[in-house]
Amino acid sequence: MTEGAVFDRRMLEALVCPVTQGPLSYDAEVGRLVSRAAGLAFPIRDGIPIMLVSEAREI
Repeated sequence: MTEGAVFDRRMLEALVCPVTQGPLSYDAEVGRLVSRAAGLAFPIRDGIPIMLVSEAREI
C-alpha cells in the first residue's frame, strides 16, 4: 500500500469477493484484501481496494 494511505477496515463489511461473493479478510502486513475461497489477494492502492480480478494475485 502506498505510504500515507490508510485502509478503512469498516469497508470490509460492505466488500465481497467479486468471484465468489464471499467474505474478504484484510492482510495488514502486505496491505491487501484476501479471498480465501477464491485463492486471490486484491491490492489496496492509496487506501482504495482494487477489486478487479485482473489485478488480483493468486495465493
